Amino acid sequence: MAWAAATRGEEGASYRRTVTRYEVPDVALVNQDGARVRLPSALAADKPVVLSFFFSTCTTVCPILSASSSALLETLGAESSEVRVVSIATDPDHDTPEVLRSYRKRFDAGPEWELLTGSREDIDRVLRAFHAYSGNKATHRPLTLLRAPGGDSWVRIDGLIRNSDLVAEYRGLRTP
Repeated sequence: MAWAAATRGEEGASYRRTVTRYEVPDVALVNQDGARVRLPSALAADKPVVLSFFFSTCTTVCPILSASSSALLETLGAESSEVRVVSIATDPDHDTPEVLRSYRKRFDAGPEWELLTGSREDIDRVLRAFHAYSGNKATHRPLTLLRAPGGDSWVRIDGLIRNSDLVAEYRGLRTP
């Protein structure tokens, strides 16, 4: 259920912004280190959360989204420890913990950025819960979700977003 919408952007960049509530499914996923993680715990509300979906062999949207997460953390500098970035792999047959570790290195990810994979069934449940399911990994669209600490609604960014806009969206979460 979306209750606010706007289009923002700079220098021709545009994206659709809505604020929506989602029911986070209670599934167990596996992170880049092979540790089992319950998704509600990974998305715990004690810090702002930035959530995205990707697959490591993607050559179009996913590297841009991942670079965006990396740029956000770089821009935040020391403040990056105050945000939780979670990226969920949509190709669990290929994106094993070992592949996720390599992918993290590619984007110079620190401990605040967790990559998750899991069973096809659980990944599909998560994608459906966040209205991100496409049925075919190659037809996915760019999507970034942000949630304020303690919040129960998500800022949904449909489309590619410039780093300055993503930082502004993040800072907006931090403003009461």
